[in-house]
Amino acid sequence: MQLNTLKITTILKESRQYPSLLKEIPNPPSKIFVLGKFPADPPVGGLKIAIVGTRKATLEGRLIAKKIAQRLAELKIVVVSGLAMGIDTAAHEGALAGNGETIAVLACGLNTIYPRQNENLAKKIIESGGAIVSEYPTGTPILPHQFLERNRIVSGLSVATIVIEAPIDSGALVTARLAAEQGREVFIFPGPINHPNYRGSHKLIRDGARLVASIEDILEDLGLENPKSKIRNTKQIINSEIQNIKDENQLLVFKTIQEAGKSLNIDKIIELTKLEPQIANQAIAILIINSFIKETEHGYSF
Repeated sequence: MQLNTLKITTILKESRQYPSLLKEIPNPPSKIFVLGKFPADPPVGGLKIAIVGTRKATLEGRLIAKKIAQRLAELKIVVVSGLAMGIDTAAHEGALAGNGETIAVLACGLNTIYPRQNENLAKKIIESGGAIVSEYPTGTPILPHQFLERNRIVSGLSVATIVIEAPIDSGALVTARLAAEQGREVFIFPGPINHPNYRGSHKLIRDGARLVASIEDILEDLGLENPKSKIRNTKQIINSEIQNIKDENQLLVFKTIQEAGKSLNIDKIIELTKLEPQIANQAIAILIINSFIKETEHGYSF
């Protein structure tokens, strides 16, 4: 596959295909350009989580990024990153190893894959059902300020951002700050107190980001559970496991479907719960991932 022969798709902000989470940020791009297939939003597609960090990552940091990305991919969660060397590369590779979808956000036109060393990785991302994305039209050169502008898209596409190894001057700190400003969760993997790759990471923790040490910590804080960890049936859910739904929006959606006694489509759920469409969609996606509800041709049911 030759990347320069692929058609670039343009998705306008007014389009139904435009990612709903990205539309919510303060300054969403008016359009995005896509190589490959952009993964659908929940509940049809998976939740999106960003993994970012330094280009000059240690071997341990790269291994952590790859392992976390692989586990997320195995849970059908889409991994978002920036295709840079170091942590970004490890995150994309981990998602591919987990047979999942991943999105790489570039800071230049899609006629140029940057860095060039990752052109083969970009091909694998597209071949695996993921996408290479940019807000810049073809021919836009690589300029330093565009990397910082790109970061708002990385965080804006995602329900949460995971930071692995961020020096004090790392662009990952900008992504984390933007994620917090966008109302998204920020998770930090800590490291040795004297290692320069973790000084920015530890500052983020002091500033209120969540310290995590495993994928289980992340899933718990997001109200997710490994769907492979339990086998549920409808009776068990209704009689004994409803208390495991901690998020009030998820609980509202669950009870609304339960009380209806039949499948409900998304419009009816929004009407009955009075939730914003994106909040309802996110709650439904998590309930599906945790096997509390399922999607049928008639809507959502137990």
